[in-house]
Amino acid sequence: MSDQDSDPFGERAATRVRGPYHLLGARYLFESNDDELLELVSHAYAGLPRHRLSAPAPEMRIRLLVTPGARNAKLSARARRTSEPPPFQMLSGAGLLGGATESSNAVFISPRDRAALVIVSPQMLRFAYHKRYELIEFAVFTLAVRVQQLASLHGACVGMDGRGVLLMGNSGAGKSTVALQCLLEGFDFLSEDSVFVAPESMRATGVANFLHVRADSLRWVQAARDLAYIRNSPTIRRRSGVAKLEVDLRHGGYKLAGSPLKIEAVVFLSARKAGGQPLLEPLGRSELLQRLIAAQGYAANLPGWSTFKRQLRSVRSFELRRGSHPREATAALRQLLE
Repeated sequence: MSDQDSDPFGERAATRVRGPYHLLGARYLFESNDDELLELVSHAYAGLPRHRLSAPAPEMRIRLLVTPGARNAKLSARARRTSEPPPFQMLSGAGLLGGATESSNAVFISPRDRAALVIVSPQMLRFAYHKRYELIEFAVFTLAVRVQQLASLHGACVGMDGRGVLLMGNSGAGKSTVALQCLLEGFDFLSEDSVFVAPESMRATGVANFLHVRADSLRWVQAARDLAYIRNSPTIRRRSGVAKLEVDLRHGGYKLAGSPLKIEAVVFLSARKAGGQPLLEPLGRSELLQRLIAAQGYAANLPGWSTFKRQLRSVRSFELRRGSHPREATAALRQLLE
């Protein structure tokens, strides 16, 4: 009897475990049949501050699988010289049974079991950024949101002395530029793109591993040390075609938020210029909710949204318009936090 006959789902296949990694208020264990995927996990999540939202912290398990023979898939396809599609492989993990072809990527998530299964195709193996961002990070973030009932927000978050400001804005509003300037000026940096808020306490957490900046943002960086470090960062290319420098925040001597930040204000960045007027313009509660719902459709349909919306009554909100230099924006944010 072959191994395929006796173990069709690969339930007894050898895997290696890496972790735990303390992420988003939880403990994550990763297991995989591929050392390269485990190294990618370490590259993404090692060395981050440990944030705690509850005690005890929930434990999540993520199984990362490269489909059998995937690393030699192209070679074997040429050798076979056949027009048949890749064979279907039955797989298991995270309390689920399923399958995929060698040309497919898949993620199965079970919030009830606090577990996920990520399947990586041979084509995706060549793209480290997309493997991490579209597959692994998707599983990590989705488990955090569904298991811990967090509000998942698209935006950046910086702070001081345990207090935080949510930064939101459409593409081109300058969110990454302002986040970069806050980082350089010693703010507590929480996240540049995805922020997760515990609705009852309004404490925010995130993964402060990388900051993605366009090369034209470097004209505002004055310190030679920072400029050299950022310029030496690898370049990633989003599916939109936009190229950005991926700056590893854990090795540049920057200040990462050591614990969750209590949200004190929500700031919407605008591409409009202040024109000599104050950069910060207060927003009413109805305007805040209207903008949030328009920009955060996913979060607004999650179970914790009603609590999050109620807690916003004690949070100030503003529109931040552009000055002549990003330092003016950070000065305004510093006033909010001080």
